[in-house]
Amino acid sequence: MIDSILSAGAAHADALWPFVLVGFFAQVVDGALGMAYGVISSTLLLALGVPPSAASAGVHAAETCTTGVSAISHIAHRNVDWSLFRRLVIPGVVGGVLGAYVLSNIDGDVVKPFIQAYLLAIGVFLIWRARHLPPKHNNPKIVGPLGLVGGFLDAIGGGGWGPVVTSNLLIQGSSPRHTIGTVNSVEFILTLSISIAFFLNIGWEAFTIATSGLLIGGVIAAPLGAMLARHIAPKVLMVSVGIVLTLTSLFGIAKWLGYIG
Repeated sequence: MIDSILSAGAAHADALWPFVLVGFFAQVVDGALGMAYGVISSTLLLALGVPPSAASAGVHAAETCTTGVSAISHIAHRNVDWSLFRRLVIPGVVGGVLGAYVLSNIDGDVVKPFIQAYLLAIGVFLIWRARHLPPKHNNPKIVGPLGLVGGFLDAIGGGGWGPVVTSNLLIQGSSPRHTIGTVNSVEFILTLSISIAFFLNIGWEAFTIATSGLLIGGVIAAPLGAMLARHIAPKVLMVSVGIVLTLTSLFGIAKWLGYIG
């Protein structure tokens, strides 16, 4: 009896560890760069064979906790531009809930290659973006539509809010410090809304062992991201994220096409 329990526990731990590592790595990068937790997690989960809706739901459930910790930290350090926050939060939530509804009511096998292509595009974009940081700080003009699109793509792809919204705000000349702090703080409300929408549409079955692993890894790594941000140049991290996303997305596409078993 005891041997059976121990064997079951060991098997459960073996199944959990890959997702803990995914959550840990994604949160370290996200904490240091202000983006890419969802995109990295979703890309790796899809490569591990998790269905698209379950991957997105699991990522957002875990991210609700990690972004909550991040938001508290940014607010404490006065990194949040509350005017920008108000302009982003409602469009972001509307887009996120809509994306969750769409993803919950379509065939995952049909949408999977399109999600992989989207994540691949984000990876390439980040590599390009690292070489085009704006020299001046300006008040961004296109915010509401950006929040709507970013929220929708975040729910559809299981990530993308940070790369899409943060990068576009930086392109418009927004202050990097306040952009990262504000976008991360809005992300807490966004991920909470998307998680609720997934639960209402597909129930508890979407929240699997992958969710537990992402949550454990993300919470452990949460304090490390800010520390790394002080010592590693954002350009280096951005290029690294872009390379990881590009390679893992290409792997997923190659697997879908049948080139990889």
